[in-house]
Amino acid sequence: MTDILEAATHIDVAPIDETDPVAEATLPPQFYELTEPLTVERHGTWRLLPGDLAFARDANSIMLATSEFAAASRSYPILFAGNDGLPIALLGLERSNDFVASGRWAADTYIPAYIRRHPFIFFATEEPDRFVLGIDVTSPRIVRGGDRGVALFDGDTASAATTQALHFCEAFRRDCAVTRRFADALLERDLLVDRRATVTLPGGGAFDIDGFKLVDRDRFDALDDATILDWHRTGWLAAIQFHFASLDRFQALLDRRAGAAAAPSAHSDSPSQGTS
Repeated sequence: MTDILEAATHIDVAPIDETDPVAEATLPPQFYELTEPLTVERHGTWRLLPGDLAFARDANSIMLATSEFAAASRSYPILFAGNDGLPIALLGLERSNDFVASGRWAADTYIPAYIRRHPFIFFATEEPDRFVLGIDVTSPRIVRGGDRGVALFDGDTASAATTQALHFCEAFRRDCAVTRRFADALLERDLLVDRRATVTLPGGGAFDIDGFKLVDRDRFDALDDATILDWHRTGWLAAIQFHFASLDRFQALLDRRAGAAAAPSAHSDSPSQGTS
């Protein structure tokens, strides 16, 4: 169940970090600074401006749900975080996002759901299956009154924009729970291996990108028939194939960064090969 009108005193005011949906968040999730549950009493006159994605300009990776793999694989290498195995999209080769300029995302690429959700977020309540919609009140998209943008409330009820955000957050939470199970299954079967990507610059210099994992092809190919059938039914088999296909996007990422005329070359540490 979800609710946007529940008073803050009735909930656990820690926002959910969907990148770790089991643990309670002790720090604000990525991109969020000051979040609070959305209530008509406090936010009844607040409004939402059109999306400005400048908040993501310094993020070189972002969490992905498995439901996003098909679309994301056309634009980004899909990797797995070195600490918990959750899937991520690689957005840049250094400490920046090569897909955001002047607050706008590149028109020819998929925008991850985690980005599109902002500035909204879910809060946990004392009931395990009940959540409350909240917002990051520091977002430049939020205005406190006036007539710019769209209203968060129509009188005492949620506006169409807020209702849409509620449904989006609800779907995203479900997708993240599935993604956590997917990552756990990969870890349990020891399919994820540490890898390093080496970027070679035109002048001869080079640097490494590490701290990520890939699915080992040999171990994947050795899965038993029962697991293959089960993962086919759940969609996880397709997700792994999209992961493999996305590794070809490393060079496209370099081309975007450096320009097609003088793009550096890159290779990964046998990303598509099994371990020896």
